Amino acid sequence: MEKYLSVSALTRYIKTKFDKDPYLTEVYIKGELSNFKRHSSGHLYFALKDNDGVISCMMFKRDAAQLTFSPKEGDSVLITGRVSVYEGRGNYQLYATDIRLDGIGVLYERLEALKKKYFEKGYFNVENKKQLPKYPEHIAVLTASTGAAVQDIKTTLSSRYPLAEVTYISTIVQGEAAKDDIVNNLNTADQLGADVIIVGRGGGSIEDLWAFNEEVVVEAIYACNTPVISAVGHETDTTLSDLVADHRAPTPTAAAVMATPDSRELLVGLKQVDITMLRTMNQRIKRNNERLNYLSSYYIFKNPYMLIEQKMQKLDDFEHRMKLASFSLINQNKMNFHFISNKIDAQKLNTKLKYQYEQIHSMQNVMKRTLSYKLSNYHQQLKHQIALLSSLSPAETLLRGYAIVRSEDEIIKSVYDVKEHDYVNIQLNDGRIKAEVKHINK
Repeated sequence: MEKYLSVSALTRYIKTKFDKDPYLTEVYIKGELSNFKRHSSGHLYFALKDNDGVISCMMFKRDAAQLTFSPKEGDSVLITGRVSVYEGRGNYQLYATDIRLDGIGVLYERLEALKKKYFEKGYFNVENKKQLPKYPEHIAVLTASTGAAVQDIKTTLSSRYPLAEVTYISTIVQGEAAKDDIVNNLNTADQLGADVIIVGRGGGSIEDLWAFNEEVVVEAIYACNTPVISAVGHETDTTLSDLVADHRAPTPTAAAVMATPDSRELLVGLKQVDITMLRTMNQRIKRNNERLNYLSSYYIFKNPYMLIEQKMQKLDDFEHRMKLASFSLINQNKMNFHFISNKIDAQKLNTKLKYQYEQIHSMQNVMKRTLSYKLSNYHQQLKHQIALLSSLSPAETLLRGYAIVRSEDEIIKSVYDVKEHDYVNIQLNDGRIKAEVKHINK
């Protein structure tokens, strides 16, 4: 009888085997939820199935409280847990520690489609990337106000380049509201007049980082006038924000390093410049002193009046020559004035003017007579033309006893223009007559 085991002993033995198996202490399984129940205790009981099999599962309240969604019947899920034996019924089951919706494949497909779209639009082209300033004066940082990312950035910026002004804009970096908050804060940062914008957060799953793959976020980064450094996730996490940004850093700390120069290196460089400038200044001062000593020994500087004596003498010569030229010009003008004055005779001038006036008066009389004759001649010609026109006028013809016959305002010139019983209008000198055609002789 001693070789026979009890049921509980066998079940306990099998459970021990399951619990010690390293391949069963942490398993990853995907499938569809079935018979899902939430117990009053907070524990979850369900089955996980696929086309060929089913396994019983449960999740303790402590783990269920960490879920980011509410599981329901029929959900396709990814489960992390361990496989063990429940001694009370003697069956094995999966103890789930984490459940996620199986949408990663769909997200990756969507990510690849968006990546292709923006690649074709040229959003990732190198020529569209803006260069970072060498010495930024103002840096805007967009990340969550709490967490390791913002602390890493603060520590790095303060140690590397404390001269820069840093504006931290608290930003939602995960969840449904993240995309709109990122876009709004990007627009705000772009209007601050900052030299660099850092957008960052820690690593995570594709679902956690999805806000940085949203189209509105990609468009907002591309539209920024300020250079943008994307520091989303870690080296292996690449989002569309990383690709469209002007520069991509593998971590938030690396973004802070990329955005700023190292103040210690700057100090070393400034020290070297200081040494070089001091050496250059000393050499220039030495050369200038030597030149000064050489020039000060020049003979001309021993008697500075020698520099101006010749100039003063030349000035006297110029003054004398100018006086002579002025006197000569004045005398010449006086002589010209006297010569012209002697040539002018007032009596002769008056006689000549009187003669010119008489000539003008005579010419005016001739013009008047000529104009009067021509006007009279033109008047006679005009009267003749008027008489000629009057003789040809239809009205004059009517006065001589003639008439004008019309049919519907058209003048009748032939018997073929009317028919019997037509009505015609006869225009006489003093009126009109309407008549009917009774007979036509052709």
